[in-house]
Amino acid sequence: MDDEVQWATGVIDKKVELENKSERLKALTRKPGIMKMDTPGLEEEKFIKSLNRRVMDIKATEHVWKRSSDLHQEIVDLGGAENLTKLRKKRKSRKDEAAPSSRAVVEVVIGPVDPSDFLRAAVQGRVKVIERFLEDGGNPNTCDEFKRTALHRASLEGHTDIVHKLLDKGADINFKDRLDCRAVHWACRGGKLGTLKALQNRGADLNVKDRLMSTPLHVATRTGHYDVVEHLLSSGIKINAKDREGDTALHDAVRLNRYKIVKLLILRGADMKVKNAEGVTATEQVKQWQFDTKETLERLDGMKDVGMV
Repeated sequence: MDDEVQWATGVIDKKVELENKSERLKALTRKPGIMKMDTPGLEEEKFIKSLNRRVMDIKATEHVWKRSSDLHQEIVDLGGAENLTKLRKKRKSRKDEAAPSSRAVVEVVIGPVDPSDFLRAAVQGRVKVIERFLEDGGNPNTCDEFKRTALHRASLEGHTDIVHKLLDKGADINFKDRLDCRAVHWACRGGKLGTLKALQNRGADLNVKDRLMSTPLHVATRTGHYDVVEHLLSSGIKINAKDREGDTALHDAVRLNRYKIVKLLILRGADMKVKNAEGVTATEQVKQWQFDTKETLERLDGMKDVGMV
């Protein structure tokens, strides 16, 4: 392994370990007894807690008694203990009546579907509404005021079956919204790996850029979808592609503290020396991490000295 890569992954692991330690410390300080409570109301608070606990115990006992009483009454009403089987059936029948039906509800679409309902159905996963709109000759590329189509919406929500139906009926896989985002951008934003693969199999370009020059890799990295990033890298996308600010996905991952994704990108060959528009490399960003880690360690040591850790 390259020395720089080894150094960077070491810093990442240290950063993760430190943040986990900080989180554990925060959790400890929230526990009773860790933070000092030199207030006159402390004893009163203890008394109230004790009283509340007693009330809860009484209520629980009453609940058990009530259930036992109900059971006894039901046995008597049914003619004795020998009819416990009937009692069990009776109770099961009550549960079945109270429980919601597990059978799928078949949606029946009556009348024509207007464009707004069509777009809403793409978000909600209502296949029958989508089918009715398309069967009636509706335009599969119908969009809202932001030029977001049903394909964009279904991709974001991961409704892969709707994605296929739309594409089968002529939906444009490269249709751009007002920010030039395609369906693949929306699938990556939603972290919907299955839908992304479906779009890829239907010919979607995984290196396409939006108006901000962001690729699907940029989007998946910013939104923290590790499995999507991993798939994009396995598909051979351009790992060092830059957005409008000159940032690569690695720049974004470091800035947003996406530790697992940073490590993945580095191990998959992301160039740590690429400069963004401000002349900053990912290596310099990681060095800032190292400095921040050193500061945090010193702060933790200081807390130990005063007995807070």
